[in-house]
Amino acid sequence: DVQLQAFGAGFVQAGGYLRLSCVASGLTSDDYHIGWFREAPGKEREGVSAISRRDGSTYYADSVKGRFTISSDNYKNTVYLQMNSLKPEDTAVYYCIAITSGRYFNKDGVNYWGKGTLVTVSS
Repeated sequence: DVQLQAFGAGFVQAGGYLRLSCVASGLTSDDYHIGWFREAPGKEREGVSAISRRDGSTYYADSVKGRFTISSDNYKNTVYLQMNSLKPEDTAVYYCIAITSGRYFNKDGVNYWGKGTLVTVSS
């Protein structure tokens, strides 16, 4: 079974930072991107960032470019999302995901979902 376990929920003031971690297990191929979606209250679930297990290539949504950095430790099967300069609009439940590489990065294309972790940014 594929499991994606997320860590790093938290409450932070605007301008602060948090780091999310996702431990992935059970994936039998490197042809996946591991990453994050988020769902804010009253909004659609949206893709945030992802990184290729095969070559480390990355994707960022325009809303987080320059503030968030995704990285991976393949030895530990862990993906990290460093979130800096957080804004109140980053408040959301964040979901670790696995998606087949090459698929369009939207929620309909996601192969596996982890449980959500809440990030709250106060103004």
